[in-house]
Amino acid sequence: MAGRTFTANLYSVLFRRTSTFALTIAVGALFFERAFDQGADMIYEHINEGKLWKHIKHKYQSQD
Repeated sequence: MAGRTFTANLYSVLFRRTSTFALTIAVGALFFERAFDQGADMIYEHINEGKLWKHIKHKYQSQD
């Protein structure tokens, strides 16, 4: 008989009990939020390259 499948292992470890299911959802939401936020910032900065203050501040600040 073959070993347990990936989905069977995933179910038994993460989704079988309500507490681990809720924890999995919460942790997944946190990681998704961070990845989505960083991705959106990267896209925004790429689209606005040369227009943002951090890209042009060297032109306007004096070297004291």
